[in-house]
This record gives sequence, structure tokens and C-alpha cells, in this order.
Amino acid sequence: MISVSNVTMRYGSKVLFEDVSTTFTPGRRYGLTGPNGAGKSTFMKILTGELEPQKGTVVRPRKLGILRQDQFAFDSYRVIDTVIMGNAPLWAALEERDRIYEKPEMTNEDGMRLGELEGIIGDEDGYTAESDAAVLLQGLDITDDFHERKMGELQSGQKIRVLLAQALFGKPEALMLDEPTNYLDLDSVHWLQDFLLNYDGTLIAISHDRHFLNSVTTHTADIDYQTIIIYTGGYDEMVMAKTQVRSTLESQNAQREKKIAQLNEFIARFAAGTRSTQVTSRRKEVERLQTNDLARSNIQRPYIRFDQVRPSGKHVLEFKGLTKHYSDLHVVDDFTASVLRGEKICLMGRNGAGKTTVVKSLLANYPGLADKEFTLDAGEVFWGHEAQIGYFPQDIGATIEHGLTVAEWLHQFDPKATVEEIRGILGQMLFSGEEGQKPTKALSGGEQARLVFCKLILTKPNFLIFDEPTNHLDLESINALNIALQRYEGTVLLVTHDHDLIDEVATRLWNFKEDGIEDFNGPYVEWKGKHN
Repeated sequence: MISVSNVTMRYGSKVLFEDVSTTFTPGRRYGLTGPNGAGKSTFMKILTGELEPQKGTVVRPRKLGILRQDQFAFDSYRVIDTVIMGNAPLWAALEERDRIYEKPEMTNEDGMRLGELEGIIGDEDGYTAESDAAVLLQGLDITDDFHERKMGELQSGQKIRVLLAQALFGKPEALMLDEPTNYLDLDSVHWLQDFLLNYDGTLIAISHDRHFLNSVTTHTADIDYQTIIIYTGGYDEMVMAKTQVRSTLESQNAQREKKIAQLNEFIARFAAGTRSTQVTSRRKEVERLQTNDLARSNIQRPYIRFDQVRPSGKHVLEFKGLTKHYSDLHVVDDFTASVLRGEKICLMGRNGAGKTTVVKSLLANYPGLADKEFTLDAGEVFWGHEAQIGYFPQDIGATIEHGLTVAEWLHQFDPKATVEEIRGILGQMLFSGEEGQKPTKALSGGEQARLVFCKLILTKPNFLIFDEPTNHLDLESINALNIALQRYEGTVLLVTHDHDLIDEVATRLWNFKEDGIEDFNGPYVEWKGKHN
């Protein structure tokens, strides 16, 4: 159990949460929600003990599993050892035992201490630690040949998965996971969901993956209105309940304000007359009914709508024999397909399977969007009549020029657009007022993503290509993108591991497997039915 009593956290005049008291119960799985900047990661650090609250206390269990965010902290350790470090008492006992065995001569005290350490190692399942850690790593697609390597040899996404295995290792009484699905492919996300559904401790997870939250969580701890409210159910159930609570409060306030107005009118009419007793009574009633200001919600919802200047031809894209190898690694081998106007194709599969490579291959001869360092080994790509591409690359930061304001950067893509049009589009994506004058170099990852959406809204292409667009978005922005893509009348090519986007947007799937690319003409629910 984790207990929080009267916890407050402020940054200057900004209140994240104030006098929060709540309990996180064993056997329950909590999603910690709230928009970017609401204080989710701050609250998580308070729960783990990494950060002290400005006021209040936290009681936590002895053994916590924490998803570490520092990818470089374990670079000098073996992958398998990094996972075992998730059980701190076991790792400390193993290290001390090794130090004693390394001594040229052992004392009687050393021998007695070894006996104590062997007891701790046995109690903590230390004799099966390496095999237990290997099972976790394999579930997260870190294969056996990586287990003996140093962490410093791994790529960023692989490190995150090892650190996730570290958090899950050693049967912790509580799990604290901040964005656990980042850098996970769909198979790994499903494995993690199954693991967590069988976990019987206390789980608290921050995630921007709506399907993950709805699938795993039994309760939702929502940070808003300068407090934390616990709702029963997953994310969608929380949104419905929260809307009802807010509507009820606003309705009650409206009724109070109406009653106060009636009482004040009576007081104004008869204050100087003979009905002073009644006036005094009504003044007291006004004081009793006086509406307390509701704390303002910090949720902001962008509005995304993708239009086309003009539609493309019916046959918008055709390619034959796409092939790309990296030394002996055959990433894409002789892939041929054609795309019709209005199709929405999701590219799904394991990390490193070749999804981004296919996107780069298709853009290899498209003016202004080709990666200059990328060359296609074989194959031909034909873009159809009037095909106009809007591209959201995985590395969006590299596409945003520094030395400009947000408004200046956007305006250069349509110099004929009026200032009002530019402001309107920026406002849709939450760059309101002075935010439009913000320097591009000062943008966060989420702001960069929203600014690229502004470009796509302004330029109105008829073929949208997205490579992992949800990596830096909060839930509200992901939901807005989901709705926009469903309503878009043009053609979409979408690389994503977001289950809901694949399920609700795709009309066709390119599934990247070890033996090639499966081209499935139909939605995800039909594909799943075929493969179950």
C-alpha cells in the first residue's frame, strides 16, 4: 500500500496539487493521468522518494519497482545484471558475497557473513535470478545474444526495454512505471499488458497510450483542478465520470448564482424601506450561498482537421521490387504494392523490422522530402497524378529551423496566408496569444509535434505520411489526431504502435514479419480474427 497525506507541490505561483491525501491499494492498477505539465512525473517522483514534497508525507512499501528514465546510468553493467539490480537487497547481497570471495584469506566473521548473505540470496530467489531476468528480457524482445553485453552497446529503445525489465524484476510490492510503452512495439506492449494483468501488487502507471490504460488499469488517479481525484475504471470511464462531476458542479453553481441574483435584487429594492429584517435575512442567505470559485481545469484540447487543396488521382502510389539491405541484414526484400486514393494504411511490426525504411524508400525520389543519406538498393516508385505529400518524420526536431518564431516558421510554407489565418491555425494547436512568438529552438517535443501538425493543416496535402506521430503527444492530442485521421478524405500511410490508432484508423495493414511484409486489405479487427 502507498499512502499520501496532505501533499502539496508548487512551482512559483503555479499550483500542481495542494493538500492531496489518498491511498493506493494493493491489487489495484492505477493510471496516473493529466495533460502535459499537470505534474504527473513530479507526483510519481514524490511517490518513489526521488523528490520530497513541499508539504505532506508519503508511506511506501520496502520493495518498489521503478522504471528508471536515465538510459546511461547502467552503461558499464551487463544487461542481465542491470535487470537483477531491480531487486536492490538481492543485488547488494550478491555484490557483498563476491567481495568476500575475492579476498585472499577469509576470516571467521567473513564465513558467518557469507552464511547470512546466502540466506538473503535464497529468500530473494537469487539462485534463479539470471533465468528469471532472461524470461523478462525475452518477453520484451531482448534476445539471448544481448544478455551478456554491456548496456552501453545497446540502442536507446533497447535500453528502455531493459530498464522496464529491471522495474518488473524481483516481485516488487509496488510498480511505478512512467511511460512504459515508449519504444515498445505492439507485440511487446501486449506482453507487458498480460504481465501487469497478473501482477498482484500496487501498480501506478503514466501512459499516453489510451488502449494500454483501458486494458490494464482498474482505477484512474487524475491530476486536475489542483488536486488528485481517484476514479473507478480505465481512462475512458474516467473521462465520462469526470465530465459528469464537472457538469454537476457547474449546474449547482449556476443555480446558486441565479438565487443570489434574486436575493440581491430584493436587497437593492428594499434596503432603504421598512422591511429591514427581511433584507438582513437575505444578506445572510447571500453569504451562505456565495459560490466558491471552482479550481480551473488545466486540460487543453487541440482541434485537428486535415483538408486537401485538391484530391489526387485514383492510383496515388505504385512501387515495385523495393529492396534495402544494411550489410547482411535484409530489411526490405522485393516489396511490391499499389495504393488507391483514400486508403489508410498502418505499418506495424517489431522495432527494427523495416517500417521507417519503407517510408524512406517511398520518399527517395520525392522532391524536398528525400533523405539525402538514404539510398535504395533496388526498386521503382511511381507517384500518381496530383499526389501532394505531407510528411511527419520520426525526428521532427530536425525539420524545424531555429532562429525563427513559431508564427514565422509556419508562415514560410504559405506566404500568401494572412496573419489571422496563421494565428487561427496556431490557436487550434494550443499556440494561443504570445505562444505564436515563441522561438522554435525553445519548443518541447510535444510542441514540435503540434507545430508540424500546423504545417499539415496549412498546406492541405492529399497524402499524409506519419512516422510515429504519438511519441511526444499527450492523450488529448492523440485522441484529436485519431479523430482527424478518421475524418480525413485523403490517403494515409501511418507507422505507429498505438493500438487505438491502428484499430480505429486503418483500412489496410502492412505487417512486417521476419519472412517478409504481409499486405492485408482490411481493418485491424479482421486481421486479428484471421491470426487468432
